Amino acid sequence: MDENLLKFHVWRPASWLHVAGPDAFAFLQGQFSNDLRALDQSQGEAVHGLWLNQKGRVLADGFVLRTGKPDGFWVGSYFSPAVTVRERLESHLIADDVQIEDQTDRWHGLTVFGAVAPADVVGVEAISFRGRRGGSPSREWLMTREPVQLQGRLLSGAEMQERRITAGIPAVPLDIGPGDLPQEGGLETVAVSFNKGCYLGQEVMARLQSMGTPRRRLFRVASDGTIPPVGTPLQQEGRTIGEMRSSVVTKNGFIGLAMLQLAPLKSGQPLTAAGGEVVQIVSPV
Repeated sequence: MDENLLKFHVWRPASWLHVAGPDAFAFLQGQFSNDLRALDQSQGEAVHGLWLNQKGRVLADGFVLRTGKPDGFWVGSYFSPAVTVRERLESHLIADDVQIEDQTDRWHGLTVFGAVAPADVVGVEAISFRGRRGGSPSREWLMTREPVQLQGRLLSGAEMQERRITAGIPAVPLDIGPGDLPQEGGLETVAVSFNKGCYLGQEVMARLQSMGTPRRRLFRVASDGTIPPVGTPLQQEGRTIGEMRSSVVTKNGFIGLAMLQLAPLKSGQPLTAAGGEVVQIVSPV
């Protein structure tokens, strides 16, 4: 197979919101885990981050980018539902002059691995930014019509899942969700700012940074056995120490992400899933 062949994936965003108004920037900056001031130096790129609750748990993740108009922003996510993101934002609107509109149904997504001319993908209205898909660099295109057929290889959902898991990128809320902290999925290094000032969940993030590692961690795992369902308990020496969060079938069995307790975890020893499948620990994400 030609490794230089252009690869692409067609998808629909789980959420794509338009946030606008004189107070939009200040409002989003006070809610988002990452520093949106980077938007002014990013030449049109997006900032990836999290929507946390007051206890620092992860409700949703996604991207924030400017619309090109004053006081206008796009807020979108691969996997976090629009209703979750919108409810999270609207629950903290008080006297802010901000309007939030759910436009998810209007937009189509196209992930492109490799160089491609904008004329090959854009529609009547299109937005582009660096993706977070794993493996080789990718670019996301959001447009208001179905993407055109590109010359290259169309990647399936399973292939995208394999790329994501191999790269150790958690899907929110599947791998990291409302019961989890960003640090348990390695997201504090890419999606959390520790110097931007106050935002919802910021105090918990600061405490965790000063106190050290969390009690659990997301790990990449693999097996040549049968793929276990999401939530399957994982044991080590007869003791349950974690659960499967996501997985995908490969030619050699399956790979996945699992949340494991750190204190009882014994390095170098495999896990056992329900049904007796032996699961090897590959590495923390």
